[in-house]
Amino acid sequence: MKVVRWNTLYPEKRTTVSDRKAHKYPYLLGGLKVARSNQVWAIDITYIPMKRGFMYLFAIIDLYSRYVVGWSLSNTMTAEWCVETLKEAIARYGKPEVINSDQGSQFTCDCYIELLKTNEIQISMDGKGRTMDNIFIERLWRSVKQEYVYLNPCETGQDLWRGLNGYFLFYNTERPHQGIENVPPEKLYTSLVMAA
Repeated sequence: MKVVRWNTLYPEKRTTVSDRKAHKYPYLLGGLKVARSNQVWAIDITYIPMKRGFMYLFAIIDLYSRYVVGWSLSNTMTAEWCVETLKEAIARYGKPEVINSDQGSQFTCDCYIELLKTNEIQISMDGKGRTMDNIFIERLWRSVKQEYVYLNPCETGQDLWRGLNGYFLFYNTERPHQGIENVPPEKLYTSLVMAA
């Protein structure tokens, strides 16, 4: 392929659009030792291609255990969609001490900032153009896409939801994770949450 100069072409959507007037916060994870579950959550949105069209996937991951505490699909990227998913995760798992995000408009708007402040959650944001600041959720996106999405192109949003629901159940409860001594994320997440 290199000899004949063939390149793979695929659509990529911009999911991070920053609002210059919106709230901006510093990156709090530099030098921070993440030593327990629910200490730091990371959130992000990614583009999911389908046979016809696309959807957006929002996920929340516990950085210590790599456990996916919440996710949802939408055909639009509204702040309200992200806030509702985050509220559900907090109601189910309790609140983290810190949430890290990029500087996208969904994470700099009033309703998102107010939710975190009301719950006394520290707000951390990646620096502009610093993809390594949110590397754990970027690795989650790579796993989701390479292990499920690209192998199972879906026709409808319902098919995609069902497939991702099964994948995240597998990811959390069965899939060994190299970054946490080859145990499934749920094992590490629940052992530390139960001990706390």
